[in-house]
Amino acid sequence: MTPPQLTELPIRALTVDDLHHCADLSEDRGWPREDHKWGLLLAAGNGYGVDAPDGLGLAAACVVTRYGHTGAEPELAAIGMVLVADRYARQGLGRRLMAYICDDLLEGVPLTLHATPYGRPLYEELGFETTGRAEMLRGTFRHDGAPAAGDTVPVRPATGEDVARILRLDAEVFGTDRTHMITRLPAFTDRLLVAEDSTGELIGYAAIWPNMDTHVIGPLVARDQGTAEALVSALAATTERPLRTDIDVRHEALAAWLKGRGLDSVAFNAVMTRDIPGLPGDWTRRWAPLTVAAG
Repeated sequence: MTPPQLTELPIRALTVDDLHHCADLSEDRGWPREDHKWGLLLAAGNGYGVDAPDGLGLAAACVVTRYGHTGAEPELAAIGMVLVADRYARQGLGRRLMAYICDDLLEGVPLTLHATPYGRPLYEELGFETTGRAEMLRGTFRHDGAPAAGDTVPVRPATGEDVARILRLDAEVFGTDRTHMITRLPAFTDRLLVAEDSTGELIGYAAIWPNMDTHVIGPLVARDQGTAEALVSALAATTERPLRTDIDVRHEALAAWLKGRGLDSVAFNAVMTRDIPGLPGDWTRRWAPLTVAAG
């Protein structure tokens, strides 16, 4: 019997039991394994993949995170971690998986993703348009130099009583409900901080979480630059690892401040959307995502 073509192999739902194979797939393509992040994405989102015909793990995988359920369909879905094993690359498998996600599973649902220059042409063919950019920064944060603009902004660890307030602020800033993701932050992150003004109003929150040999700062939500700096400075003080974050390029001043504190530009990714002209919410208070894989 002739074996099926790669593009004819069935696509199945992934579970947390597939985490090891997902991390293997990341490593196969030269990415960090990122087991911790895969665990969050598979728990808060839905993974889809194709089993490798040689029996060695996964041939391809991706994760979909749905937001703002108002009925049967989400208000927005983010696609991330789109990976094809190197031995099966350039044979149409990635296109098949993406076409299934976009045109069959999520037809008519507004979609977003962060695209590398390598993946961008495929996404454009599938109807995605570039509506923004994010700059990945990485390096060891230096606390020396001029005081941060936000040194006088009160920042403290979040408590259980803050969760409802964070959810309200997050929904306002992101323009959609992300309860199933945000409520996982206390367990997923190493630190979750909030910033308040003099009246006690919540004006920002941010988290830091471990990712291999780095700590990632995200999400980062703040009323203004000073609040963003205060949150970043406080989080950076809790670790000796290099930091990584993905800053919306429209926040040029914050990116410049981070570079002045020791972080370097690593890459630029395109923020792409389909069936929606751009991301909802208030970008002026949205400085960095939890992870580019979840929008």
